[in-house]
Amino acid sequence: MSEILSITVPDGTFSAYVARPARQPAPAVVILQEIFGVNPDLRQTADELAALGFVGICPDLFWRQAPNVQLSDKTDWDKTGKLYEAYDVNQGVPDIVATVQAARTLPGATGKVGVVGFCLGGLMTFLTAARSNVDAAVCYYGGRTEQFLAEAPNVTAPLIMHFGTEDEYISRDAQKAIKDSVAGMPNVEIFTYQGSAHAFSRHNGTKYDAAAAALANGRTASFFKTHLGLA
Repeated sequence: MSEILSITVPDGTFSAYVARPARQPAPAVVILQEIFGVNPDLRQTADELAALGFVGICPDLFWRQAPNVQLSDKTDWDKTGKLYEAYDVNQGVPDIVATVQAARTLPGATGKVGVVGFCLGGLMTFLTAARSNVDAAVCYYGGRTEQFLAEAPNVTAPLIMHFGTEDEYISRDAQKAIKDSVAGMPNVEIFTYQGSAHAFSRHNGTKYDAAAAALANGRTASFFKTHLGLA
């Protein structure tokens, strides 16, 4: 079962795709997009989390630039590049915080909220965890995370990160810097997937790695079940 939720912030209103589980009340997971908008891939992720028992919520991060845009990794790189370059992460974090707050009080939700993001969404998950209160957070190959490592000590929620060793956008040096920045933080764990490229978990993506995706997604599901209180 799915629906569209409207979320209002001081400068406007944006939409979020909501996938509901069969059994409610349930904890919620806010799912943050790659550079392609709330497209079929992201909605499939929400539907899969709903099948596991979570309320999946995908907010439209690009609503100020191109509301409700849905792009493809096969044909739309020019458009996605322009949207990515124009996106203001400091403006985006409050949008995500507003989504988390809406998720806490959503009918049919328990009040527990996790955040998971992919690529751009992975970075935004990290920043949201550093700048606000979430119950758990998962970052998949968050691009540019290494540029914001001064904020790592502010992350107090349980956090896991997934990286492929062959990520063409997040170098091994960048991954090492990220690992070094969270070393000794008991709430943070990083998983590395040998031979996997960027976006290894994107459904039907050009770099999709079924084995790595299954392992990462299984770890993510178990992590959220533990920290969001899903029996």
